[in-house]
Amino acid sequence: MIVFILRKSTYLFLFLGMNFQLISCTNSAKKSNTKTHEISTDTIVEVGAVQTSKYLNLLKRKKIAVVANQTSVIFKNTDVTKNSTTHLVDSLLNLGLSVKKVFSPEHGFRGTADAGEDVEDGIDAKTGLPILSLHGKHKKPSKKHLKDIDVVIFDIQDVGVRFYTYISTLHYVMEACAENAIPLIVLDRPNPNAHYIDGPVLEAKHSSFVGKHEVPVVYGMTIGEYGQMINGEKWLKNGVQCNLTVVSLKNYTHHTKYSLPIKPSPNLPNDKSINLYPSLGFFEGTTINAGRGTVYQFQRYGASFFDKTPFSYTPKANEGAKYPKHKDKLCYGVDLRKTKRLSKIDLSFLIDAYQKTPKKELFFGKTFTIHAGTETLQKQIEQGLSEQEIRKTWENGLQAFKVLRTKYLIYD
Repeated sequence: MIVFILRKSTYLFLFLGMNFQLISCTNSAKKSNTKTHEISTDTIVEVGAVQTSKYLNLLKRKKIAVVANQTSVIFKNTDVTKNSTTHLVDSLLNLGLSVKKVFSPEHGFRGTADAGEDVEDGIDAKTGLPILSLHGKHKKPSKKHLKDIDVVIFDIQDVGVRFYTYISTLHYVMEACAENAIPLIVLDRPNPNAHYIDGPVLEAKHSSFVGKHEVPVVYGMTIGEYGQMINGEKWLKNGVQCNLTVVSLKNYTHHTKYSLPIKPSPNLPNDKSINLYPSLGFFEGTTINAGRGTVYQFQRYGASFFDKTPFSYTPKANEGAKYPKHKDKLCYGVDLRKTKRLSKIDLSFLIDAYQKTPKKELFFGKTFTIHAGTETLQKQIEQGLSEQEIRKTWENGLQAFKVLRTKYLIYD
């Protein structure tokens, strides 16, 4: 076991004497001994990026590529509430490490592009580093992109929902690293929706960038644990496996409440939107507006063709939603800002909107099935099944996934 200690100072780390353990996918996952009830409300979760001493030695004298966006930060003093951060790329450069390029996911390096919008390559104005988009011409780093790279670091805040595409980016980065014999280090971050597992399991024939793997909509794993599952289940092309190291979280369990200090994408601005996203994300494949074009994204839903109600709003073009559904039209609908924190997917929103739609044949769009991961959910709603009846059909798939999932967990 490697032994040293991290002593806090601006970009100064002395290697002296503290045990630590790196979690590697090539070995069986080791669970944390931390119990949920032992984590007090004032205990600070330490993300992987903060624990520089755990990965600095793996980067010395190496040419580095970083997969990052606006969430890839180191919290000074580990206290996220003080809003004092250094971007991971800046930290590595200040430590004298050889960062050669940055790969960016959907929404771009600064996290401002629309959902689904192609993002062009560019140059970072601050560092002069090339930024290569993984949500444009390429979804996967090419052999050419990696020819001068010795190690890749992946550090992106996820929200634990299958159709949130950062895990698809992780898949392709792992695949490219495996094919080019380049080790990958994932700096783990909490999953704000890790407290439950729910939704239909994706059917393989509906695999896409919006959902690549046969997992439920809400899978209850951190992005580091998810990477271990991708590797262990040999989901990469031709069953290749990545030389993967996960720098794990401190003071964290799947039931630890964690408020994201930086919004992970333009249309998930706060804890409420992140908690409602697994339920309201289904609206992405329908004619219904789910708050895009307002400041309450994924905290409401409505349409211009709904009957008049006391609650209304008008979607306008804004950051992350240049062309929201029902743009500039008065929409009637439902305000969800005061709902209780969900611990399951709530299908009542989707069923309610379907019932309120006059022309039901126009309700579902072409992308609904890839969001749901199955054709069955649309058929069930069209047939008038209740939420309870629909949920019953998920049980076997969820139970099988829960068993699979346990093999790759790092945290309780």
